[in-house]
Amino acid sequence: MKVKPTIKAYETDDLVVEWQPSLCIHSEKCWRGLPKVFRPNDKPWVYLEGATDVNIKEQVDTCPSGALSGYWKNKKDESQASPNSAQVEVRKNGPLMVRGKIEIKHADGKSEAKEKVTAFCRCGASSNKPFCDGSHSKIGFEG
Repeated sequence: MKVKPTIKAYETDDLVVEWQPSLCIHSEKCWRGLPKVFRPNDKPWVYLEGATDVNIKEQVDTCPSGALSGYWKNKKDESQASPNSAQVEVRKNGPLMVRGKIEIKHADGKSEAKEKVTAFCRCGASSNKPFCDGSHSKIGFEG
């Protein structure tokens, strides 16, 4: 039986921010970018009153692991406009970021579907291969 991942949602009138703790690689981009919104020492740690919805959505979209995601309640998300396409971004000294719906076929024959953002390890040090766990920053990976 597959366990459904924990997803925590935070909402304003127009924006929904979702956080999936199991995907978080603690890159610190969220709270370094918007410290009045993302406060790791507080409970709850997401305080949407700390910035405008637009600024929050822009910051959430930079999450390298896809643990944070956001969507507008009354607008179609542009990233869903082409459901059969994906974008691959090579992050400097970091992972391969794949945005969009993809299917991953593992060496053992199992497959899994991913949506939104998936971070793939490039440095080889991840303990969660093929996915990034942030180890590149610990080993000084350059690429």
